Amino acid sequence: MKKEVRLYNVIFPIWLIWLFPQLLLFVIPGNLLIDCAVLLLTLLALKHQRKREVMKVLWWKFWLLGFTADLIGTMWMFLGWLLAVPFESFWYETLSYIMYNPFGHPAAFLWTLAGVTLAGYCIYRFDKWAMKQCVLLNGGEKHKIALAMAVITAPWLFFVPIY
Repeated sequence: MKKEVRLYNVIFPIWLIWLFPQLLLFVIPGNLLIDCAVLLLTLLALKHQRKREVMKVLWWKFWLLGFTADLIGTMWMFLGWLLAVPFESFWYETLSYIMYNPFGHPAAFLWTLAGVTLAGYCIYRFDKWAMKQCVLLNGGEKHKIALAMAVITAPWLFFVPIY
């Protein structure tokens, strides 16, 4: 009996957008809104005096680099699927959970956690790089902003079960 191969939420956004491109009208502004909100709330928490100027310089960088980091995390998840497909045994049973329920097996949970962590780390590094030339922020503020962006905007939806 041949096992059915399904592409669940590992590359869900890519396939969903490919099938329904009009969803980009919601995904892009939604992501922008979340990134800008996290940046603004972090600046408010830091009691920064020049929030508007900082937002003006950084919003688009954080937004584009966040998409890049999420893509890296998605590639990690896709790698898990690629490793599972050729096997008909333990690995297939274990890693196939990545597609539809990361809580279904401890190894799938750890793989998904690694993907979210990788994307979060990339968000942190990319945002630190984006703020390198921003003279409106000091080193501690840059670290706190990058950390808040990484933790809050990491692709936590990788953990949402599909079934």
